[in-house]
Amino acid sequence: MSDQPPVLVGVAPLRHADVVAVARHGATVVIAPEALERVSETRKVIDGLAADPNPHYGVSTGFGALATTFIAPDRRLQLQASLIRSHAAGTGAEVEREVTRGLQLLRLQTLASGRTGVRPVVVETYAALLNAGITPIVREYGSLGCSGDLAPLAHIALATMGEGDVRVLRQAQEPSTEVVPASEALAAAGIQPLTLVEKEGLALINGTDGMLGTLVLALHDLDELLLTADIAAAMSIESQLGTDAVFAADLMALRPQVGQASSAANLRAFLGDSPIVQSHKGPEDGRVQDAYSLRCTPQVHGTARDTAGYAAMIADRELASVIDNPVITVDGRIESNGNFHGAPVAAVLDFLAISVADVASVSERRTDRAMDPARNHGLPPFLADEVGVDSGLMIAQYASAGIVSELKRLAVPASVDSIPSSAMQEDHVSMGWAAARKLRRAIDGLGRVLAIEILTGARALDLRAPLEAGPATGAVRDLVRTVAAGPGPDRFLSPEMEAVTALVQSGAIARIAKEHAHD
Repeated sequence: MSDQPPVLVGVAPLRHADVVAVARHGATVVIAPEALERVSETRKVIDGLAADPNPHYGVSTGFGALATTFIAPDRRLQLQASLIRSHAAGTGAEVEREVTRGLQLLRLQTLASGRTGVRPVVVETYAALLNAGITPIVREYGSLGCSGDLAPLAHIALATMGEGDVRVLRQAQEPSTEVVPASEALAAAGIQPLTLVEKEGLALINGTDGMLGTLVLALHDLDELLLTADIAAAMSIESQLGTDAVFAADLMALRPQVGQASSAANLRAFLGDSPIVQSHKGPEDGRVQDAYSLRCTPQVHGTARDTAGYAAMIADRELASVIDNPVITVDGRIESNGNFHGAPVAAVLDFLAISVADVASVSERRTDRAMDPARNHGLPPFLADEVGVDSGLMIAQYASAGIVSELKRLAVPASVDSIPSSAMQEDHVSMGWAAARKLRRAIDGLGRVLAIEILTGARALDLRAPLEAGPATGAVRDLVRTVAAGPGPDRFLSPEMEAVTALVQSGAIARIAKEHAHD
């Protein structure tokens, strides 16, 4: 069982922390009683429309390009089931469990709003799947981001009908999962499969939940990665005998960009009290300016922070949204709309991918400078032990460069593309799901690039002995030394790179840097 407190659904917009808790850490959910009452009242609107001989979209008609086709009452149960089965058409690799749980939670929040017209049992069933740790199998390809994440959401809905495959938890302490038929998992958890009635099929699949959940998880990870980027840069600046003078608060105030000021403040804190920095201050240093990759770190890292801040604002608005088509208004009207279009989320997912690529790019440049005796101010080539015999960290930089090259490709926006679908009814789509998938890969790449810079910086700091690193950079170096040996003859490097990457991705690097930062 998760040690996270339950998340209350149906009263207020979910917070980012709520999404992370349920999606990543397995927190359970509780439906507010007033939400179920609201859902029950709204359902009466749909029941009234179902008895009307006039067609109403989503209630007594087909869908998409077939919206003008009237469906007789005796065929409507089949209509709802057919909608879910046909739209559960994902293909490719299985989507990560946390992304799928995010999908489940965010669709549940919309269902609990009382604006979609589903019955209370649908809301309760979605909550029951989350609480039982039942995660439907969702495939990577299938969503165009309009009308929302149709295919991924349909795979979720299919599982609630007792069809398709799901993953279930098998061990409480060290969770492992296995794939079983949905019918088997529901039966084991005592959950009755849903038989969907009028309007419910549409309500389960019209939403931006996949791209939004991925965005929230990405913002959570970036919060730690951007702090990690600052400490990685500090290690490079310090070990390459750079100056911290360019990060002074009064210089930053001349260009009042919020993210830039934050990054510069971190650099001052991480480089404060550094004997290495103090060792070369003064006119005898002989250098006029550091290279851009050192000197302009706050400008690059700060831009990514500001981008994340804007993306968080869009995510907050989306978390406060009710997305369905048609939707039931507060005064009881049922209205078609275009709120399912993923453009707002798709754009910021792409925006973040651009910033991620830029932060990784400048990190790789700092790593490369550490390898070059013409630019690293007295360090051996490639930080090797016996130059000529040993290659040192030469190929670690190659790996960083290879990742950065891929991140540049992943920074190409998905949201500027559109492929018409549904017989030209859906003739402009957001491609937000594609933007979400590539951002997720980009964030993984950024963590690896920063890990390589930190591994490089740790070795370079050791090679500056007898000069001592500052408190923050030294603490990070010491943490790295728990999983990666210091300078010496060449050895199998990949395990050390993976181990430092794990420290980065766990947030351990960021935490220890903050603990030892100069006040």
